[in-house]
Amino acid sequence: MTTPTRSLVLILVVLLAMVGCAGLSPRLETPKLSIVGVELLKGELFEQRLRARMRVQNPNDRELAVKGITYTIELGGEELGRGMSGSSFVVPRLGEAEFDMMVNANLAGALLRLAGRARKPGAGAPDALEYRIVGKVQLSQGLLRTIPFEETGTLKLR
Repeated sequence: MTTPTRSLVLILVVLLAMVGCAGLSPRLETPKLSIVGVELLKGELFEQRLRARMRVQNPNDRELAVKGITYTIELGGEELGRGMSGSSFVVPRLGEAEFDMMVNANLAGALLRLAGRARKPGAGAPDALEYRIVGKVQLSQGLLRTIPFEETGTLKLR
């Protein structure tokens, strides 16, 4: 074979190997996260430290060995806090687990922005606020090491 032919064959072999490896990687459904409880650990005017108890549900047919989670929490469309959980835990296949996340929040800033929106003409006091948690689950094993997630819900105020 000539050099250009060898190069073409090598490129085709590499491409076929990449396609084959992509077919072997597991298809994982996004885990579902929900807030179970929140505890204020330290509170000052512009920064609060919270511990949020979270539940993660694994819809996959294999266990997830979680190495950590990074996330941002929004309340009523305003960023409330962000942080990470470095706790390792395993979520059983088709099961659930609970864990704690530390949240660095600016409740005063978020509440002031929300109150400013409520003062606009025609805006009444809300009965509930939407929350959104967005982030990534870091896995400690397997071919797929990061699973992005986004969860939304409603906090009733009355």
